[in-house]
Amino acid sequence: MLNSEKARVCDFFRRNAFAKNRKHMVKLIFTLFLFSGLSAFAQTGYEIEVTLKGLRDTSCILGHYNYSRSAFIARDTARADAEGRMVFRGDSLPGGIYLVVLPGNAKWAELIYSGKEKRFSLSSDTTDIIRNMVVSGSRENQFFYDFQQTMERNMGEIARLSKANPQDPAIEKLRKETEEYRKNAIAQNPDLLVSKFLKAIQVPEIPPAPKLPNGREDSVWVFNYYKTHYWDNIDFNDDRLLRTPIMQNKMEQYVKNLIVQHPDSLIREADALIARSQNKEFRHFLIRYFATEYENPKTVGTEGVFVHMAEKYYLGGEISLSEDGKCRIADRVRVLKPLLVNRKFPDAALWNEQKQPFNLSKIPAEYLVVFFYSPTCGHCKESAPKLVEFYEQFKSQGVKVAAIATESSEEEWKKFISEQKIGGMINGYDFSGQIDYREQFDVLATPTIYILDKEKRIIARKMPVEQLGDFLNFYKRKVARK
Repeated sequence: MLNSEKARVCDFFRRNAFAKNRKHMVKLIFTLFLFSGLSAFAQTGYEIEVTLKGLRDTSCILGHYNYSRSAFIARDTARADAEGRMVFRGDSLPGGIYLVVLPGNAKWAELIYSGKEKRFSLSSDTTDIIRNMVVSGSRENQFFYDFQQTMERNMGEIARLSKANPQDPAIEKLRKETEEYRKNAIAQNPDLLVSKFLKAIQVPEIPPAPKLPNGREDSVWVFNYYKTHYWDNIDFNDDRLLRTPIMQNKMEQYVKNLIVQHPDSLIREADALIARSQNKEFRHFLIRYFATEYENPKTVGTEGVFVHMAEKYYLGGEISLSEDGKCRIADRVRVLKPLLVNRKFPDAALWNEQKQPFNLSKIPAEYLVVFFYSPTCGHCKESAPKLVEFYEQFKSQGVKVAAIATESSEEEWKKFISEQKIGGMINGYDFSGQIDYREQFDVLATPTIYILDKEKRIIARKMPVEQLGDFLNFYKRKVARK
């Protein structure tokens, strides 16, 4: 286990592990959201008694993490009596890592609800919840707090020794003992949810890499090994892991750092991950992650992932939708699909300032930048000088810009052209009023920019004006290498 990973594990199990997200907590603490469908581990009749000395005649909230540390789902409330005793009880509760949130949201006690241990009790003191915790009737929580207490003691001692003498050999000895303790604790309790969680947050242990002919370590082999074994310790059929603070971060690291941000690669990896699970809730989490992430992606040209997820899993029937929901997704796919990267850009009949007609498809250019804007849009006015700067730099390389006004009057359009000094570009306006820019070109906000190649195929969409130059240089180099 890497030292940075050890620190992250320890940080999670410290009292204030969630304190940095206090603003998120205040915002989310009263969110009451119940997922559709029951967890495979939800059981009837739970009763959890919690006593926290220092509380008196006040209410606390019981809720679980949801995919990450910053998302919290409230499930139950209970009122503490004069002795700080409260009881949470109900008909069903899904398994996961839970928080008992104290008034003011500044402190909380964590507990494990496995779905198997339905009745247990915890008792502690608000001055130091972890150190003073006493568990009764729950092997899960006994292990959970034994582990936290041991890790806190060891990491505290390491910090103390490091401050006194960073070279003290006792530091490395204690680190090895701590790592050995962690491995043994997990191995001796393989059936517990805590063990699944502790295994899930570990990074893959990479064996010595083979050497290249030049004697250096084969970094490609290391990358491939790490990626291949990234999910080794995740049980894709245990939806309880969704109600812990790990899955969103695990997905972010894998998808953003280990997958090439190209639609084909992303779609292949998404389908492979989803195929790992036969658990409905886990599959839905994976489907929603990819669909949400790539409907309006940060990486240019990857909207095809959303279209794939929508067609295969949403419209394909795996995820239940209302008729209205199906219509909305189908409409989104209908608009996006013709506008994906490598598709031929839809034509448009427009007029220039002299009311002479022209068609976008007939503009001869090595590369054509289509800039959809509103003449009264403040952000469009801010972007225009950058567009002019780009055009002046690249026009000698066969690049042309078609600036298309999507709304406002003819007067406002011509005023924008004059004030923003874009008269040297191809300026277009729809005098017929027949073009629905939202439907035909997915212009949901302005400015919206597309880059087309010589054949009027889309090579980039929704491109920020600040990135036009860098992208075009990159793309031209890529084409030259083929």
